[in-house]
Amino acid sequence: MRRFVCCSFAIALGLFAHAAQARVWEPSPGHVQVPIWPGAVPNALPHPKPETAGPGARIDNVSRPTMTVYPAQGHNTGAAVVVFPGGGYQMLAMDLEGTDICDWLTSRGITCVLLKYRVPNSGPTWVDGHRYYPKVQTALQDAQRTLGLVRQQAATWGVDPHKIGVMGFSAGGHLVAAASTHFAQRTYPLVDAADRVSCRPDFAIAVYPGHLWVHEDEDADTRDFTDLALRPDIRVVADTPPTFLLQAQDDYVDGISQVLAYFVALNHADVPTEMHIYAKGGHAFGLRAKNLPIAQWPQLVETWLHTIGMLESRD
Repeated sequence: MRRFVCCSFAIALGLFAHAAQARVWEPSPGHVQVPIWPGAVPNALPHPKPETAGPGARIDNVSRPTMTVYPAQGHNTGAAVVVFPGGGYQMLAMDLEGTDICDWLTSRGITCVLLKYRVPNSGPTWVDGHRYYPKVQTALQDAQRTLGLVRQQAATWGVDPHKIGVMGFSAGGHLVAAASTHFAQRTYPLVDAADRVSCRPDFAIAVYPGHLWVHEDEDADTRDFTDLALRPDIRVVADTPPTFLLQAQDDYVDGISQVLAYFVALNHADVPTEMHIYAKGGHAFGLRAKNLPIAQWPQLVETWLHTIGMLESRD
């Protein structure tokens, strides 16, 4: 009897572990995530680990990227935002920097497209304490593909094809910069008609972005804080879209040199840019920085979208 009980317990434990491992992220009822690649994913890993979703909608091991469309609620402004959650290019913070953001955007009449891009190691990151630069930034491939798809489907989704922007947080902020500077050509072989549509964002919002400053890997005691140069993978051009930047001075994950370096490059290229730096806020606050001045940032973004013509004038 004891052997039977132990065996049954072991089987049940194994099934539970398998179910826990097999759990993947799903959007809320009424929303469907759609694969962005119709067939083979470019530069796919030969043996990817299974995707898992943990506490707080943390997603690991994304090998089949998807997008989930959240339609505008109430008055449809015609604007759309593709959202890139953060996670250091190792995982995705799918609620804090994903669904929370979509809930806010759609409440303002803006269509939200939440991108579940590939991780890990799909952009500049840290692996075992060392800086890692992938030969191919597959997250950028996913971003380019999604922007083309959104623009191709704009009429179907009630979106103005000239009012499609990007918003990203932390590593997603780096992806915003990458998408804003790498749009002249796709970084993958063209798949279909969607890849012949422009993937240039019409506006860009980077919140506590990382992986931008050229000296971020150097020792804090010897790095040159006066040199606000960008990393060579981000090359701002005159056609880089109008950009909104946000950072907290006490962000000890991605310090303000990251956003300052990007601002200097944008300013040098005469790209219309609005930047806000607050004393307090830390990192990864999303929409949850309650009782701090930085909590006003969504209203600032909305006002900025009016000023650049992405939302109707308030006059």
